[in-house]
Amino acid sequence: MDFKTFKLNQDGLIPVVTQDYITNEVLMLAYMNEEAYQKTLETGKVHYYSRSRQSLWLKGETSGHFQWLKDIKIDCDLDTILVKVKQDGVACHTGSDTCFFTDIESNWKEKGQSVSNILTDVYDVVLDRKQNPKEGSYTNYLFEKGIDKILKKVGEESSEIIIGAKNEGSEEMVYEISDLLYHLTVLMVEKDVNWNDIMVELSKRR
Repeated sequence: MDFKTFKLNQDGLIPVVTQDYITNEVLMLAYMNEEAYQKTLETGKVHYYSRSRQSLWLKGETSGHFQWLKDIKIDCDLDTILVKVKQDGVACHTGSDTCFFTDIESNWKEKGQSVSNILTDVYDVVLDRKQNPKEGSYTNYLFEKGIDKILKKVGEESSEIIIGAKNEGSEEMVYEISDLLYHLTVLMVEKDVNWNDIMVELSKRR
């Protein structure tokens, strides 16, 4: 699609929302001029226009955190681009995965959370327990006992799901699956596997 068909601002730029193509997490907001747009399409590496430096900006040029183009769309008003990317490393210069990590007003947050956020939060808690042990913590008990104990618990919880699935209703299944996911998370931390690794593999199976 020709860049000239887009509705640009007075500086000849168009805003770009950048999204992780696996998790759909919004990573950042930046701008493109025509050169950045063309370079992105030609190279498969996302380029932006830096308004502060007033120059072309290849994302990851200095940090190595390149963004590999997976999909690109224009909105219905032709004034905002959406790019979906495979992110190398992190998107934000602060070291955060996303530039959108600061809450403005927590009271307006919805009570519900996405599945990926909940799983990531649990993972972070388990990882923190491993790195900063707390006396009396069941999670630390599992890490102290080692891989054999962790694997035993994963096996036990898997068996309980099979047994629970034979019973009427879903309440028991919800409880047992939650137990399994927790113990799988402990195993993932022990083996240095994270949810992003799992998401990447699952995305190949769609």
